[in-house]
This record gives sequence, C-alpha cells and structure tokens, in this order.
Amino acid sequence: MNILTQRRYSVILFMQYLLLIFDICINSFASFARPSPVDLLVLYVIQDFCLIVALTVLLVSFFSTYIFQVGLIQLLYTQFRVTLILCIIYIILSIGLHSWHMTLHWPTPFSHYWTRGFHSLYSIHKAVAVLYYYFYKRASLRVGDPRYYESSTWLQKRSLP
Repeated sequence: MNILTQRRYSVILFMQYLLLIFDICINSFASFARPSPVDLLVLYVIQDFCLIVALTVLLVSFFSTYIFQVGLIQLLYTQFRVTLILCIIYIILSIGLHSWHMTLHWPTPFSHYWTRGFHSLYSIHKAVAVLYYYFYKRASLRVGDPRYYESSTWLQKRSLP
C-alpha cells in the first residue's frame, strides 16, 4: 500500500469503527430515551441509517480492491460472505425490532409489557449484534491486507479453477 492508500484506509477504518461504536451505544443506552418516544424514534432512525452507511462503506472498500477491479468478484464474495449476510440480517432485525418497539411503547412509554414475540426478536437481535460486530470488524481489518490491492501468486492460485 502506498501512503495515499494507507491514509485512505485509516480514514475508512476510523469511520467504520465510529459507526460500530455508535451502534453499540444506541443498543446499550436507548432505554434512557424511553420517556420521550420522539427522541427514541429519532435515535432508531439514525441507528438504522448508520447501519446502511456502514454496509455501504464496507462495500466501497471491497470495490476499491484490485481483486474487484480485475473482475474476481466471486473470490471476494467467498472471503467475506458471512460478513455480508450478517450485515443484511442485522439491518433487517434492527428495523423490525425498532418498528415493533415503537409500536408497543409509543402510547405508553413507561409500560414494560413485552410480548413473547418481541422478547424473542429482542434476544435474537442482541445475539446477532455480537456476531455482526465481530465479523464486521474482522472484515474491515482483513480488507486492508495488501494482497487484495496487488497482483500476487496468492491471487493467481485462488483465481485458477
């Protein structure tokens, strides 16, 4: 990697970590905004938007690799398949959980009534969140590997049938 690429990678990595930390904070502290449903709604909309931005930033970092530029998309997909699938599942679970949470608690913000389905979705969301954080961080670090940005014997061996 040359200096410009390292600087760009550092900025992208910093932005990805900032988005992950923001997501962790919203997941951890959103209950403090519970008395005001409007504030909670705004937090949830910003969180969902940031999840989409995080996926977009990850995809842009994939698109800037040499592997993608020479057309070996399948190789890149096999390397990061779990991360991409988890990102999409986590976004869907987050939007579903936020919608359901706002539906339950908008009329009575201090009510602690949770249905079984909501409790199940909440638990699944938190379990998938841990996997999402791990795989997203791993992918953001792995995509900075210099072998993804230049032709090498590793790439030639992997691209042959």
